[in-house]
Amino acid sequence: MASLQRRYSKEEFARRGDEVYERDVRPHLTAADDGKFVAVDIETGAYEVDEDQLAAGKRLRERLPDAQTWFVRVGSPYLHRFGSSVSDRV
Repeated sequence: MASLQRRYSKEEFARRGDEVYERDVRPHLTAADDGKFVAVDIETGAYEVDEDQLAAGKRLRERLPDAQTWFVRVGSPYLHRFGSSVSDRV
């Protein structure tokens, strides 16, 4: 698979990604999607939702090979969490 060339600065990429997610994707998500990954094409608004981040991204790229993909985790401000949460501590 060829490497995809980013067409936007990191700041513009993030701004567009967050904007498209909030405007076009989030209103269609349900409580059942909480914790899942969303792969969003920041140019078209097309998206895929899956429990597996790689699967969501792969399905989006199959539909849109040139997708500029932004990833979001539903219900979380972070894509991934490192370490344990406070409730996990003894």
